[in-house]
Amino acid sequence: MNKKNIYFVIVTILLLVVTGFSVLSGSVSVTIKELIMDLFYGGNEEVAVIRDLRYPRIIVAMFAGAALSVAGVLFQSVMRNPLADAGVIGISAGASFFSLFGMLFLPGLYISGPLFAFIGGSIACFLVYSMSWKSGLSPLRIILTGIAVSAMFTGLREALLMICSYFNIALGPSNSSTLTMKTWAEVEIIVMYGILGLVLAFLVSPWCNLLALQDKKAKNLGMNVNVSRIMISAIAVLLAAVATSVAGVIVFVGLLVPHIARQLIGTDHKRLIPFSAIAGALLILTADTLGRTLIAPLEIPASTIMAVIGGPFLIFLLRKSDKVYGI
Repeated sequence: MNKKNIYFVIVTILLLVVTGFSVLSGSVSVTIKELIMDLFYGGNEEVAVIRDLRYPRIIVAMFAGAALSVAGVLFQSVMRNPLADAGVIGISAGASFFSLFGMLFLPGLYISGPLFAFIGGSIACFLVYSMSWKSGLSPLRIILTGIAVSAMFTGLREALLMICSYFNIALGPSNSSTLTMKTWAEVEIIVMYGILGLVLAFLVSPWCNLLALQDKKAKNLGMNVNVSRIMISAIAVLLAAVATSVAGVIVFVGLLVPHIARQLIGTDHKRLIPFSAIAGALLILTADTLGRTLIAPLEIPASTIMAVIGGPFLIFLLRKSDKVYGI
């Protein structure tokens, strides 16, 4: 077994261990025996609480981490920018604003949250592309434009929240960037769209490898560069949108995970995408588990932990190399 496969095994084992620890830890504690017995006989009220509250939270955390990490890989491939992340360049903010909009005006439509989040993420992505383009895409222009787009949609979202507060419109916990009180209905949404996006991302992994070449070389190999960029971007927006609509805005996941993954297993997207999915799931689940157990009964949202970790990491990447990042 080579070193790259060993990293896959290690991350997978860590994910299983953290999942088991997350299931068994919290205000309601049960044993593994009680969990297994409840599968056959039921009737255990404490296990029922875990089944209805903790299981959905764990599944949402894992799929949100996987989706955001892979979205980061795809955005970085398309933009040729290792700093591209759905949270940093405004995609998550656009998705969050439009998801809230859909929740308010089409509350009865089952897919309104993910659908409007995808529309918002697509609009934000288009704004970043169009306003950053000037004889090519500059990493610095992408970041600065993304920050501006993110600030705009965040402001619009806050204004909409203030209006809702003024008219006493209840939005529920799904509106916030926290993983508490997730339901099986939300699990169904993020699993369905998350699996779709992850499968599509793996299928376009050869295109991502070709985009690492110069456009002229990619075209000589028979690739339609513009169409490929649009399709890959759409898949990345789908992943970021569904994660944002269910789990809220969690920044820096798609920045931190792909960077570490490239150091461990290289730049081949056929390996990078599945590895980033597993590592992203591990990262968010770990952050959420620590957040709800470190100072229990109080909780630190996973989004807060990621902001604390990711901010210095972004500064480190910005300062790392002028030649690499073009800044």
